[in-house]
Amino acid sequence: MWAIRRTSSIALRSRTFSAVTFRASYTEHKILSSGHVDETQIPEPCCRTRILNGYFSYPHFQPTLNHHYSSLAGTKSSGEEDDNLVDGFSELEDPTADEVQEKNVEDESDNVIVSEPELSEDEDNEINVPEKTRKPKRAFSVLFKAIMDSPAGPAQKALDKWLEKGETISRSDVSVAMLELRNRRMFNKALQMLEWLESRKQLEYTEKDYSSRVDLIAKTRGLNAAEMYIEKIPELFKTEMVYRTLLANCVQSVNATKAEKVFNKMKELKFPITAFACNQLLLIYMKTNRKKIPEVLLLMENENVKPTPLTYRVLIDIKGQSNDINGMEQIVETMKAEDMEPDIKIQGVLARNYIFAGLKEKAKVILQEIEGNDLKDKRWACSVLLPLYAALGSVADVIRVWDVCKSNPQFDECMQAIDAYGKLNKVEEAEAVFDQAPVKFKRSSKLYAKMLKVYANNKMLSKGKNLVKQMAESGCQIGPLTWDSLVKLHIEGGEIEKADSILRRVSEQNRIKPFFETYLLIMDQYAKKGDIHNAEKMFHRMRQDGYVSRMKQYHCLLRAYINAKTPAYGFRERLKADNIFPNKALAEQLDQVDAFKRTAVSDLLD
Repeated sequence: MWAIRRTSSIALRSRTFSAVTFRASYTEHKILSSGHVDETQIPEPCCRTRILNGYFSYPHFQPTLNHHYSSLAGTKSSGEEDDNLVDGFSELEDPTADEVQEKNVEDESDNVIVSEPELSEDEDNEINVPEKTRKPKRAFSVLFKAIMDSPAGPAQKALDKWLEKGETISRSDVSVAMLELRNRRMFNKALQMLEWLESRKQLEYTEKDYSSRVDLIAKTRGLNAAEMYIEKIPELFKTEMVYRTLLANCVQSVNATKAEKVFNKMKELKFPITAFACNQLLLIYMKTNRKKIPEVLLLMENENVKPTPLTYRVLIDIKGQSNDINGMEQIVETMKAEDMEPDIKIQGVLARNYIFAGLKEKAKVILQEIEGNDLKDKRWACSVLLPLYAALGSVADVIRVWDVCKSNPQFDECMQAIDAYGKLNKVEEAEAVFDQAPVKFKRSSKLYAKMLKVYANNKMLSKGKNLVKQMAESGCQIGPLTWDSLVKLHIEGGEIEKADSILRRVSEQNRIKPFFETYLLIMDQYAKKGDIHNAEKMFHRMRQDGYVSRMKQYHCLLRAYINAKTPAYGFRERLKADNIFPNKALAEQLDQVDAFKRTAVSDLLD
């Protein structure tokens, strides 16, 4: 079952895997990108998992593992535990595949399919559910209503008044209120509610309550605060769920160091090594250090952890982003050999990577598979097809898919149609979709943000400003997604200082921080101008707001020095302090700004 010829492109570097602290001996290797490996010189190692074999070749790879895991009988590996997280927190490992992203050739480690889902801010959660899988309307929560009736003040005061009226609290009411608050990303209110329930002894905490509180603390007060809270949890409730909740938040914060620390702690506590935990490592290394991914796969093999669809989806996308189409297709074959058929998310990833590789005919085959014989019978596929047809540049197909939806559109369909028309520079068509959207959807700032993005991309500053006024008049709650669109709108209108001012104000006035990409948009503008002072200020502000330094930030910052034709002192030390190892592109930038670089001319002058 495990043996299959390996036909892909990545081998391992001789080093120790810090994330799981096991020792492995590897011979020297070279990272390959073409997918071609000479396998005639050294025999292949025997007996490796299908997923390993499909992911990379072993022409120089003979690992001998000597790690210290205890017996893990009964380890869950099928992924079923992933559905048992806290209410509203079970999709942490689920990447969004519907947003077609442009490739970043310069720094592929930051171009990933996996990201925190776009902020919903305030829309009804049910509008995102495909028609066929729509659930019955959720129960009404009087507890949630009590909190929302006093939105400006602390939740504790509103709940105290509510309790004084003689109201009682049930577990089901707490669950519904928590779900409603999470759906609106009102994490601070949700945390206040949990703290109030404990302080007033209205709720006997369970494992899920502690996990939920860890999650909310991480989201509102940071990872350090969440770690400190775990220390206060009774030993009985310091369970795997609590730690994997923290692990998932480390991954969402793109903090590889803390993610590795939490993973090691889980191992020390002898928690089973699950597919969920391994998938979290894959997600973080996909963003920060892809050379460690084969080591995670080795860990999964040696602990007999069965890959999940997410495992395959990450590996498929990495291959596609590296333009290793043969390797990507091999992963798909490996998946099928394990009796797992690609789902619509994986098909979307395949189609997207075919499109960016210029293989449009192959992409069309995948899109036809997604669409089926009659799109009306597969209405739920429309929101996946719209961005992919836009990436293909097919206006006719976008129109055809939207025609299926527009008589009774769902929220996601409106969002994707606006985005698709925007990418095709069909602004009037995007506006028509926005105008057609049902009134209940226009309570959502997310819909406005999507339209703002279209105006920004098409440099329509005046229309964008008018839309913002309309948004304010509608009473929409404005959050990070809207801030991102506003910043981009002013940047595209040439108002960089105004964009910076907007970002600074929202960062100072709100507990929810802006997106990483929003900061980077402004920082990139300063870099293009060679404005080192403001680029460094933005770099510092990102750190202040809790974003750990990533390679993409350093790429951007170094461009400022290069464009200013100014040497950069101490950059290698800064990278080392942030545990960042330069890739080829970053190394080339460092050479350009190296104040002490020896050249033929400098040698002559000396």
